[in-house]
Amino acid sequence: MANLVEELKWRGMIHDIMPGTEEQLNKEVTTAYVGIDPTADSLHIGHLVSIMLLKHLQMAGHKPLAVVGGATGMIGDPSFKAAERKLLTPDEIQHNVSCIKSQLERFLDFDNPVNGAEILNNYDWMKDYLFLDFIRDVGKHITVNYMMTKDSVKKRMETGISFTEFSYQLLQGYDFLTLYRTKGCKLQMGGSDQWGNITTGTELIRRMEGGEAFALTCPLITKADGTKFGKTEGGNVWLDASKTSPYKFYQFWLNCSDVDTARYIRIFTLFTKEEVEELERQHAEAPERRVLQKALAEDITVRVHGKEAYDSAVAASELLFGKGTTEQLNTLDRDTLLSVFEGVPQYNVSRSTIEAGASLIDVAAELGMFASKGEIRRELKQNSISVNKQKVGEAHMLTADQILNSGCILIQKGKKNYYIINVIQ
Repeated sequence: MANLVEELKWRGMIHDIMPGTEEQLNKEVTTAYVGIDPTADSLHIGHLVSIMLLKHLQMAGHKPLAVVGGATGMIGDPSFKAAERKLLTPDEIQHNVSCIKSQLERFLDFDNPVNGAEILNNYDWMKDYLFLDFIRDVGKHITVNYMMTKDSVKKRMETGISFTEFSYQLLQGYDFLTLYRTKGCKLQMGGSDQWGNITTGTELIRRMEGGEAFALTCPLITKADGTKFGKTEGGNVWLDASKTSPYKFYQFWLNCSDVDTARYIRIFTLFTKEEVEELERQHAEAPERRVLQKALAEDITVRVHGKEAYDSAVAASELLFGKGTTEQLNTLDRDTLLSVFEGVPQYNVSRSTIEAGASLIDVAAELGMFASKGEIRRELKQNSISVNKQKVGEAHMLTADQILNSGCILIQKGKKNYYIINVIQ
C-alpha cells in the first residue's frame, strides 16, 4: 500500500490528523468515509476536496465510503454557520441524494472487488430509530459539557443555536459508530470545520464499543486574497452542467491566480509530484502562457464533464478572444454559445426572413445594432464586421446556411463588440 498520509502532506491536504492515523493506514487496508449533506441537487467544487481525499485513499489501496446524509440533511450542520439552515422536505432530500450519487460515480471506482467504493445513505439506519431510544442508547454517552467545547457550537452561543442543530454532532457521531459496527470503518475524513463532529464519533466508538477510530481533516480552501473558494458573481461553481456550464467551469480554473493554481493543482488533480514540479518549471519560464492554469483546467474539466465538453470549452474560449473559426463556432450548442457571450446584446429575426435572403445592412439597421446605415457601411468598408467569425463586405446577405447549429448568427464589430441574432420560427 502507498503511504496515504505522505501523499496528502505534499499536496497540502492535511489540516488535523489524530495520533495513530498514519500507523493505522500503513498497518492494514482501512475503510474510511466522508459525509456529504444533500442540501442541493448537485455537488459544487467545494465538495471536491473531500472527494479527492476519498480518491487518494482508494488509490493507496484502502476502501472509500461516501455517506450521503439523507437523515442529517434534514437538520443541517451548524458548523461555522451564522444562522440556521432552511429545513428540506424528505422528497427534496431524496431527489438531491439521487443526483449526488450519480456525480460521485465519476470519481470513484465502485467495481473493484478488493476496495470498491460504496455510497450509503444515513437515512437508512436512522429512519426507524425512535427518539427515546436514541437519547437513551447514544445520548447518555456524550455529556453536554463535551458537546459545548466544540468550536462549531461555541461560535453559535451568542446568536443562538436550536436543540435541533445542537444535536447534529450526536447524529454524525452515530453515523461513524454505525459504520464502525457494520463496515469496519475506522477513519472519517472531511473539511477542517468537521473536526469537532468527527471526534465526537471517535469518542462514541471508544465509549460504546471500546474500539479505536481515527480522524483526518483537510484545510478549508480559500483564495490567496482570503475570499471564499468556489464562488463567482453568479454563485457556486457546480458540477452539474445545467447549473454551471462546462465553459464557465473551465474558465473558473483557467482564470485562477498563479498563487492559487499552485495550490489547486496539488489538491484537485492526480498529477504526480514530479509532474507538478515540471509544470511549475515550465510556467516559471513563461508565465504568460499560463501552463499551470491550462493543465489544471483541462484535467478537472475532463474528469467532471468529459473530453468532448472540454474541447468545446477550449473552442469557445478561443472564439471569445478572437482566435476561433466558423467551424469551431458551429460546434457550440446554444447554452454554451450564450455562456461564452453572456451579456452580449441579442436580437430576434424570423427564420423566413433569413431564408429569403436579407441584407446585413438592412437587418442591422432595423434591429438597431448601429446608430445608422451610414455607420454600418463605414464599418463594412473598414473591414471591421464579421459574420460567424468571417469578414464580410457591404453587399453581404444573411442566408439560411449562416444559421449556426445553436440557432443563432453571430455578428462582430472590431475585436470586442458582439451581437447575437436569434433565428426564431
